[in-house]
Order: sequence, then C-alpha cells, then structure tokens
Amino acid sequence: MRQIAVRNLHNQVIQEIGRLIVSGEIKPGELLPREEALAQRMAVSRTALREALKVLGSKGLIETKQKTGSRVRDTRYWNQLDADILAWRCASMPTEDFVEKLVEMREIIEPAAAAAAARKRTPEQLARIKAAYEAMAAAQDLDAWAKADLEFHECVLDAANNELMGSLFSVIDTALGAYFILSAKTAVDFKYSLPRHFAVYDAIRLKRPEQAREAMHGMIVDSRANIKGRGRARKAAR
Repeated sequence: MRQIAVRNLHNQVIQEIGRLIVSGEIKPGELLPREEALAQRMAVSRTALREALKVLGSKGLIETKQKTGSRVRDTRYWNQLDADILAWRCASMPTEDFVEKLVEMREIIEPAAAAAAARKRTPEQLARIKAAYEAMAAAQDLDAWAKADLEFHECVLDAANNELMGSLFSVIDTALGAYFILSAKTAVDFKYSLPRHFAVYDAIRLKRPEQAREAMHGMIVDSRANIKGRGRARKAAR
C-alpha cells in the first residue's frame, strides 16, 4: 500500500508541474523554484521530487544542471506526441495555435488514410466503419457523439491497413477526442457533420479512393471553418 501511495504522489508531482509548464504558467527559459522550496511547496520528499523531475526531463520539458537547477526547455525540444503532454495541451484547449496544428496533422494523415481504406478495406472493417457512423447518427448527447466520432476515425485508419498510421493515431487520439468535442460544441447542431461522415463511409464502401480522400478533406476543412467562425463570433460579441 505504501508503494502505491508513493507512486501516486510521484505521479501527482509530474502532473502538477507538467500542467504548469505546458499551460505556459512557467514559460520556456524560466527556472523552476529551487529543489528544497519546490519540495516543501508540493509537500513531497526531495527524492520523490527528483524522480518526478527526471520523468519531466525525459519528456523534453526541462533540463537540470547541477549549479543552476531545472529550467524549462523551448517547446521545440518537447516530446509533443507524449501522451501526458498531449493531455496537458488538451486541458488548456482551445488555443488557436494548438487547434491549427492539430488540423494540419489531420489534413496530412486522414485524407490519405481514407483513400487507402477505400482501396484496402475488408468487409469486416467496412462493417465497423458503418457501425461507428450509425452510433453517431443515434447519439443523443455530445459525449456519445464524440465517442462515436473518434471511433469512426479510428476505424477508417484501421481500414487503411497501415500499422504505422494506426500507431500514430493511437498516440494522438486523446487530442483528437478533445478536438471533436470542441468542434461539436461550437456548432449549432452537434450532428452538423453527419453527412460528411456518410460521404466518407460511402466512398470507402464503393472503393473510390479519390472520392474518399476528397470527402475526408472536406470534413476537416469544414470543421476548421466551424471552430474559427465561432471563435470570431465570440470575439465580436465582447
């Protein structure tokens, strides 16, 4: 039991400092408080703190030097696909910069995956895409919609039958899940993109790669416009 308690405390320190860094409360180039002061502030031993700082260092967030202490590294050194870093970034969504970069990643990966799925999907994989689409159509609330939406996109990537694409998607699914919720929240009707999803499914069903590529790209462009449009509307209302 003591081991579990220590591990939980250790993880709590990682989570708290990590969120402070990724949210920008502690900025790149800034020094963390000295070890003794930080340990007191977080009510942990210096040993537990050092272990937590090692983990944050392995994620590229900080560098520790004997004489100067721990300093936050520039964002280009962060392991941006680390699950914790993605989760911390999602917790501070929506930031325009992060949303735009996520959209750019989707534009690179997902249209190509949809085209590949149209060429290579199996009947079983097509059935799973259809089931995810039907779950979206049947969703009664935003949470059910977002869960089914993420499942739809996962199934399309799985149907591409490219394990490298699948591995990448499994890393960013936390961020995409948050993105899909944000996109649905900013729409007047959270099911506004259902016809777009059907177009992707239908092109994959008919084995039309270019049609699938265009349908997926159109969905992503539409989602970006929806988020940006609502963001501008909120600013104008202030």
